[in-house]
Amino acid sequence: MSDSPAPLADPHVVFDATEGPRDLVILGSTGSIGTQAIDLVLRNPDRFRVTALSAAGGRVALLAEQARQLRVRTVAVAAPDAVPALREALREQYGTGEPLPEILAGPEAATQLAAGDCHTVLNGITGSIGLAPTLAALEAGRTLALANKESLIVGGPLVKALAAPGQIIPVDSEHAALFQALAAGTRADVRKLVVTASGGPFRGRTKSELVSVTREEALAHPTWAMGPVITINSATLVNKGLEVIEAHLLYDIPFDRIEVVVHPQSYVHSMVEFTDGSTLAQATPPDMRGPIAIGLGWPQRIPDAAPAFDWSKASSWEFFPLDNEAFPSVGLARHVGTLGATAPAVFNAANEECVDAFLAGRLPFNGIMDTVTAVVAEHGTPATGTSLTVADVLEAETWARARARELSAKATAEARA
Repeated sequence: MSDSPAPLADPHVVFDATEGPRDLVILGSTGSIGTQAIDLVLRNPDRFRVTALSAAGGRVALLAEQARQLRVRTVAVAAPDAVPALREALREQYGTGEPLPEILAGPEAATQLAAGDCHTVLNGITGSIGLAPTLAALEAGRTLALANKESLIVGGPLVKALAAPGQIIPVDSEHAALFQALAAGTRADVRKLVVTASGGPFRGRTKSELVSVTREEALAHPTWAMGPVITINSATLVNKGLEVIEAHLLYDIPFDRIEVVVHPQSYVHSMVEFTDGSTLAQATPPDMRGPIAIGLGWPQRIPDAAPAFDWSKASSWEFFPLDNEAFPSVGLARHVGTLGATAPAVFNAANEECVDAFLAGRLPFNGIMDTVTAVVAEHGTPATGTSLTVADVLEAETWARARARELSAKATAEARA
């Protein structure tokens, strides 16, 4: 393992140890990650200063409120038609006579912010549209607090080609846990990574028992409060499959040494097993502000970023093996991760389309993975090598989305016939 390239995320390497308040750009500010990051910033004004915010454009009132609270220079929305409502919301927040922040709009707005002048870019965008901002932040030399796992999944070789050692700090709870546990040893000491999964709302059910589950049941996650797409991904365990690929890319550990274990309480966020038999687990009550604080503040820790355990109270922590028959997503993710090239992009794009179809009532729950598996199989084995381009990724995603929609529509028509 000593001959392997340096990992993308390395707790032993500090990319930039700049003192004083860090200037931040928050992408996806009105989402779950973004709102919790802003809560953390507002409680630590001596450590952080937000210069710019971006959002999709569906919650302009919240975006305007955030802009005023943080006194940012720039706000951006992906949807140009949201600009008039955003400008009006900003006027209501700022009042008359006070200059409004600059407004950027369009699909490239977040990418433009990511390349701007700041210390750290928090990429909290959901979906593979986060790839371009990720690449822009890395190319501009910014520290990247990465919550957008999809950009690493679909563009792994592109990210690896740009990232300097220590430049990426993972924000996913699992990868922040691995990041912290890995600080206790060298890469040569690591036997395997153990990624924990809550099991989602359907833990313990067989595949046949998942046939008729509803949208409402799938959205009722027992532990975490997240957006609808991530919540459905947690119900299918696609989220865990993506995290296995992400762990492989971030830490340069082979797939056969990355294990998934079900831990319903979500107290232990992941573990590292070392060659001497020791296992180090990172544990906190479920709260994303802890991982966000690691992403924004590393190598410093932010006091009281998130709640700690009350060790005076008894509690039980359980661990179970993963049911690969009921939840085949993790095995499929390992497969596409091993194939590399555009295969992970196809997997991710097909899944996003199938989740949309399920949420809209056009596809049954088991149909999500059945359809994704079929799309991946049709895609076959992609060309290997290190010549992957953004255009290759976008072309593969476009095909995968179209094919997933076709197969979903066909399945719906057959079910109604």
